[in-house]
Amino acid sequence: MHMFFGKGFIMRRLSNLENFQTAFIPFITAGDPDLATTAKALKILDSCGSDVIELGVPYSDPLADGPVIQAAAYRALKKGTTLISVLAMLKEVIPELSCPIVLFTYCNPILKLGVPNFMANIKQAGVHGLVVPDLPLEETTLLRSEATLHNIELVLLTTPTTPTERMKEITKASEGFVYLVSAVGVTGARSNVNLRVENLLQEIKQVTDKPVAVGFGISTPEQAKQIAGWGADGVIIGSAIVRQLSEAASPEEGLKRIEEYVKSIKAAVP
Repeated sequence: MHMFFGKGFIMRRLSNLENFQTAFIPFITAGDPDLATTAKALKILDSCGSDVIELGVPYSDPLADGPVIQAAAYRALKKGTTLISVLAMLKEVIPELSCPIVLFTYCNPILKLGVPNFMANIKQAGVHGLVVPDLPLEETTLLRSEATLHNIELVLLTTPTTPTERMKEITKASEGFVYLVSAVGVTGARSNVNLRVENLLQEIKQVTDKPVAVGFGISTPEQAKQIAGWGADGVIIGSAIVRQLSEAASPEEGLKRIEEYVKSIKAAVP
């Protein structure tokens, strides 16, 4: 098993996929229903062929998250889940995983710990990448320099309403991959994928050769297949996976449901 992946591991991993292969990037919330189940879920997601796993650190004011992930974060916080306990769990689990972990967290917990301290802590836990959805491009300078110092890939987000020039700046600064938010608003399953995503993918591909992964609102194998067909390098699915755990009668059943769901997505996305 890999202990240390070195700089650019996420980008290398996504860039080295076979032709026409689309990366599968699941998201789960740490600590829902508890950290022991999160550890098991990470191992299942890894063994089912995930290319990168996004792990959400529960936060009391998750602006970018829809109701399913908000509820999961609330339950995890009520259980006493903290950034420090999440990192302690990751330190144990990451050596057993073959795919990289990207931490999804908000500005506030990072600032609370202090940026250099935060980066040193997540590096020590074995984390490879970081997504901070409420961090505007203009305020990424310190975070980016500390991330580079610790070989952490800072993934930046672009949306359907991002002006073209700004989108170019974001893709230039993003590490690991470019996170294309497929819908305006918060995370959550939607019945249809925004058709503008197909054009956006082409626009981004014209200005960067970095992998582009699409997230927010993807929940069915059909939607994942559609986005892969449009040329996305990766498909990110969160709420639909978080729901498998939260709606199950027990953690064991939830883990079984996650495994079945992920296999159905993997079968749809080449």
